[in-house]
Amino acid sequence: MRQYRMYDKRVPAEACLYCDVSLPVPLDQPFTYSVPEALRRRIQPGCRVTVSFGKRRLTGVVLRCHNEKPEFELKPVLRLVDPAPVLEEELLELGRWIADYYCAPLGEVLRAMTPLSSEIRQAKRYVLTPAGQQAASQLLLDVPTEDPELQILHLLAERSYSAAHLKTKVPLAAKALKALLRRGLVTLETVHGQRDPLRSPSHLLRVTAAARPEGVKLPKAERELLAYLELHPGSHNLKEIEAAVKNAGAAARSLARKGYLTIVAERPAVTPLTPSVRHVLNAHQQQALDAIVRTLKQGVFHTYLLFGVTGSGKTEVYLRAIEAALKMGRGALMLVPEIALTPAMAGHFYQRFGERVAILHSALSGPERANQWRRIHSGDAPVVVGTRSGVFAPVRNLGLVVVDEEHDSSYKQDETPRYNGRDVAIVRAQAAGACAVLGSATPSMESRYNAERGKYTLLELPQRVEDRPLPQVELIDMRAEFLETRKQATFSRRLLAEIEARLERGEQSMLLLNRRGFANFMACRACGERLQCVNCSVTLTFHRRDRRMLCHYCNYSVPPPKLCPHCQSEYIYFAGAGSERVEDELHALFPKARIARLDRDTVAGKRSYETILRGFRLGHFDILVGTQMIAKGHDIPNVTLVGVVNADIGLSLPDFRAAERTFQLLTQVAGRAGRGQTPGLVLLQTLEPGHYAVRFAAAQDYRGFFARELQFRRSLRYPPFSALANLLVRHEDQATASEMCAKIGMLLTPPPEGMRVLGPAEAPVARVEKEYRYQILIKAASRKPLQEVLRRVRQFALESKWNPTALTIDVDPVSLL
Repeated sequence: MRQYRMYDKRVPAEACLYCDVSLPVPLDQPFTYSVPEALRRRIQPGCRVTVSFGKRRLTGVVLRCHNEKPEFELKPVLRLVDPAPVLEEELLELGRWIADYYCAPLGEVLRAMTPLSSEIRQAKRYVLTPAGQQAASQLLLDVPTEDPELQILHLLAERSYSAAHLKTKVPLAAKALKALLRRGLVTLETVHGQRDPLRSPSHLLRVTAAARPEGVKLPKAERELLAYLELHPGSHNLKEIEAAVKNAGAAARSLARKGYLTIVAERPAVTPLTPSVRHVLNAHQQQALDAIVRTLKQGVFHTYLLFGVTGSGKTEVYLRAIEAALKMGRGALMLVPEIALTPAMAGHFYQRFGERVAILHSALSGPERANQWRRIHSGDAPVVVGTRSGVFAPVRNLGLVVVDEEHDSSYKQDETPRYNGRDVAIVRAQAAGACAVLGSATPSMESRYNAERGKYTLLELPQRVEDRPLPQVELIDMRAEFLETRKQATFSRRLLAEIEARLERGEQSMLLLNRRGFANFMACRACGERLQCVNCSVTLTFHRRDRRMLCHYCNYSVPPPKLCPHCQSEYIYFAGAGSERVEDELHALFPKARIARLDRDTVAGKRSYETILRGFRLGHFDILVGTQMIAKGHDIPNVTLVGVVNADIGLSLPDFRAAERTFQLLTQVAGRAGRGQTPGLVLLQTLEPGHYAVRFAAAQDYRGFFARELQFRRSLRYPPFSALANLLVRHEDQATASEMCAKIGMLLTPPPEGMRVLGPAEAPVARVEKEYRYQILIKAASRKPLQEVLRRVRQFALESKWNPTALTIDVDPVSLL
């Protein structure tokens, strides 16, 4: 493992007296602070600083250094966190664009861009007040005393201390501190400091011997550790060494401070893969690669849409394009939509590029993310694989940006700042003069429309690698199944027969039901009452394994009642099916089968995603049941059957993207079958076999779906034929929420030319976490006037002194729920 290089210590040409700082608060303005003399030649735009903000101390990012003295008195910068900028000008400009485009405070945007908060340690320490300082100055002339209060004043006269430290120095310190606080002689304040990387948990650190101590007397534990490392040369995980050497953790940290060994961050775990084989590219892959490499050589910005059927070898094109970028001395950024895909994708990249790869995703701990970020920033890792937030990785000399599964809604952030990682990636590539590649078997309507208009260049991979056939897809009409069997069954007879055949042949199956839990809701047969969440306007979902009724919005839960809460009837029943019920029924039907489930209930642990997937990939399970998590990106050659239990489950949602999402989900999950030598079969159980999204998915006809969906979008002026924004107003009082939303409606009446305003109206889910929700949907013919209207609405909310969380502005929403 490499150790991280220190930052370049660049110094401004002139000392600056003042700086403008962007803080993580819901306000659209920077705050000016004076710069202490010791920092005037060190502070630069892009550095983080700690400042006072009201009664708090916050860490913000410096936007500008200057000598323009304001008319009012300024507070000083308390501490410079970074010796050199953590955000270069390119990333600062990207942050400004996100703040403007998505109507978000710049400070909150910049906080989301720097995953280094774990490096800043916050602690509570006692300091003297002015009255305490005066009292202490008088005490210093006296002889030492045994009075605990006076001893504390003596100590705090030198520097601040934590309560824990004072308790080791002074008997009865806790009682004395309370008395001093009450008399106003001391106060408790939060201080910020750099977190010692050696204090990271042992499992996050790797140890390597650095120098052999000669003629130095060391403690027994340190001698034993050095002897162990001499017998076992190389790099070792510190947690594993602790199992073999007593007190190895403390000894390693001590030796590292003495310079006798090095401790570096453990590389995040990746999927163990079979040795990588460099496949010969087919003609379509080679044409796509040649086009991307030509753009890389020209060093200009261009966007490609790589449209390839499932299993067509898009990943190999990405890898070859990154190889070309590295040969030209440029960095590469690869985005994937789900955490579950990151370790597997990183495994391919580590095999190809070794230690030059860094990974970034939210399942990493704070220190892990910070260490990866530092490697990227220093230039040690020019190749980055990450999820949505990886788009902010400080890649040096960025030349290539790849967004895999670009259609996926996971790229959209669902909290402030509500950016879309795919769109931000394109903007970042444009600023860097890099080549952007968007890849998908089911491109989003917007991306494909941009390719039709010539804004993007379309590259196609119309066939699978090695000319493997696409899976055979069949529709099973569950209405006819019911009429023939007179049973309301979860599985059709055909699906059960095909599962049994796969079990007999030693092949694997995947079953999708995009709904968690055992049953959708609990109802009473006597009065019709459904058990609802007390915080949200949704029914509770029954999770049988946990024996609880759970809200999937706020996580409120109660035990399942034995009697109806409304009429006390015992005739209650559970309706609908979720992935847990599918798993349980399969266990009953196939008791010898090895079955695993992959959904949010089974992957609560940090590494659970990959543990389950790796077990299935290695053949430890015969059947994998799951939600949309199993639908994309997974390449498991022994899967020859994919079954979709309810293919039209998302078609009834009140969202204009419902058909598009259904088509994408069905097409993507169908692509998991037949990726090896054995052809695959896909069975789609449906109650709406005539719906165009289901029909085109069964035919694997993206072009047909695109043409049909485009007609619908054009007729109702939905994207890509309009710019869209959703305004959501929330308040705990329903009348207040309605009134607030009505005021915005009046502000938009009459709507500006070229704009259509839908609402105010109750949101589809009218109450979430005890807050009532109303929304207004704005469609605009062009984006510039829409941005002006949104800024006016936001300014109105600020002037009205609304709570910062009362108004949510979602630009380019992917969901209207």
